[in-house]
Amino acid sequence: MAGPNLFEPEFDGGSERPGFASRRARLGRQAGAERLGASLYELPPGQAAWPYHSHLANEELLIVVRGRPHLRGPDGWGQLEEGELVSFPVGERGAHQIVNRTDEPVHVLLVSEMNAPDIALYPDSGKVGTFGRAPGSRADGLKLYLPRDAAIDYWEGEEPPRP
Repeated sequence: MAGPNLFEPEFDGGSERPGFASRRARLGRQAGAERLGASLYELPPGQAAWPYHSHLANEELLIVVRGRPHLRGPDGWGQLEEGELVSFPVGERGAHQIVNRTDEPVHVLLVSEMNAPDIALYPDSGKVGTFGRAPGSRADGLKLYLPRDAAIDYWEGEEPPRP
């Protein structure tokens, strides 16, 4: 029984935003995984896979399959080697962004938990993303991005029950 192949992926998603162009093969989903995500990203030269962010409910592991991408983390930028693995723990210390600053396409495999709900923090834009479903899930659910400074007091708008 043949399943998805890391070296001959069937791309089933991606992004075409300027600066964030990529192709994505949801290999975990294609293999039938339900509680574990594994996505192969192909990044053309000069492109980032996603904005700089961290997750509050899902740990991730990055594996460089092909090329030498640049990784941005809480301590700054660095270039990765083929075969290198990097973990992104839950919380702000796991913030990350992958960019291809080379002249050749880069392939990275991102393996992640599929915990829901999840909250993502986007330090560059000051956004918070809230998700009622697991990352990459087909299920419907809450998906909301808000400016971090839109926070209100817990009691705002609340009235005590009538006697």
